[in-house]
Amino acid sequence: MADADRERWDRRFATVGPGTPGPPSALVGREDLVPTTGAALDLACGRGTVAVWFAGRGLTTTAVDVSPEALRLTAALAEARGVAVTTVRADLDDGLSVTGPFDVVVCQRFRDPRLYAGLIELLVPGGLLVVSVLSTAGDEGGSYRAGPGELRSAFGHLDVLVDEEGNGEAHLVARVP
Repeated sequence: MADADRERWDRRFATVGPGTPGPPSALVGREDLVPTTGAALDLACGRGTVAVWFAGRGLTTTAVDVSPEALRLTAALAEARGVAVTTVRADLDDGLSVTGPFDVVVCQRFRDPRLYAGLIELLVPGGLLVVSVLSTAGDEGGSYRAGPGELRSAFGHLDVLVDEEGNGEAHLVARVP
């Protein structure tokens, strides 16, 4: 990611307050799919609301983002909730800089098909993958949006539990065999 993009995210996160912990959007109403022990990874974590939610469930949690401001918000939210979250500043445009294994990997609102195979490799057998991206399904096109069927095509060989597209979003939840 270019420095200008990182700076844009820093400016955005510098003007928002902490969020409220909650599950990834693809798991709302399906929270029972998430284990209560093991390790979780939240990629492109933003304010850390998902990472802190994972930690509150008992998972050892790592949160990754390019923005130091986002990671500051994540750490502050974790401290306020009395949970531990390890924060890692990394540019996902440069690839995955963390190593597993993880029981849960979530990547919301960041799309880079070059990372798809690596997301699977981070998971233990039986691990849960959660990917939510902007999509052209039911919305306009754009270079940051997935085309129809992109997530199913990339992850269809896994045990797919949720595969939804529409209203400009695509969600996939799957288990590694």
